[in-house]
Amino acid sequence: MSSLKYKPFFVSFLIIALFFDYTSSTTTFYVRNKCPFAVWAAAVPGGGRELRSGESWVLDVEPTRGQIWARTGCVFNKTGQGKCETGDCKGLLECQDFGTSPFTAARYAIDRFNNLDFFDVSLVDGYNVGMSFFPVTGYCRHSARCKANIIQDCPKELQAPGGCRDACSSLKEDKYCCTPAYCGPTVYSEFFKEKCPKSYSYAKDDVTGMFSCSTGTKYAVIFCP
Repeated sequence: MSSLKYKPFFVSFLIIALFFDYTSSTTTFYVRNKCPFAVWAAAVPGGGRELRSGESWVLDVEPTRGQIWARTGCVFNKTGQGKCETGDCKGLLECQDFGTSPFTAARYAIDRFNNLDFFDVSLVDGYNVGMSFFPVTGYCRHSARCKANIIQDCPKELQAPGGCRDACSSLKEDKYCCTPAYCGPTVYSEFFKEKCPKSYSYAKDDVTGMFSCSTGTKYAVIFCP
């Protein structure tokens, strides 16, 4: 993967994709850190690892639901125990569970009905780094992304070290937490949506925040696109 840094990004991923069997039952995700700083990439399923600026990680995932995200401000010891400022997953380098707000998430559901994959860039758990999530094989041209620097404009009540938290975890009020009584957009989800129109901003933002491609497609997840 080290040769990627010498080639245009999109072309590099397409070239890599040609080496994989299109009939494979797994789905491949090419995760790349384009931030000017190190992040600790996390994936469930998949675990986690440090990615310095420009480094990549290739994940092959069986048909399932999952997500990929970046953690920032992390310190781990030699046994993989530690803590992250954003996106922490119970102090583990190799994540076994989803992260703690705030973090931007690339979420997916592989091989659902009609042989389709569904994917989004979610701000439901807040924001820590910009992200793009898009197909690199096949004819699908859908793309989910959030490139805005939300941290600098984050409402005061959602501000957190290294990120911008979601309203549910910050304010702990039912109207922000998608309860049976109400699950719709709020002033805070609309703030995220205005900043990143092609992101998933609240728990039922399917119409404008979720995208689909045929199962068998391979994808790129980019931090700080």
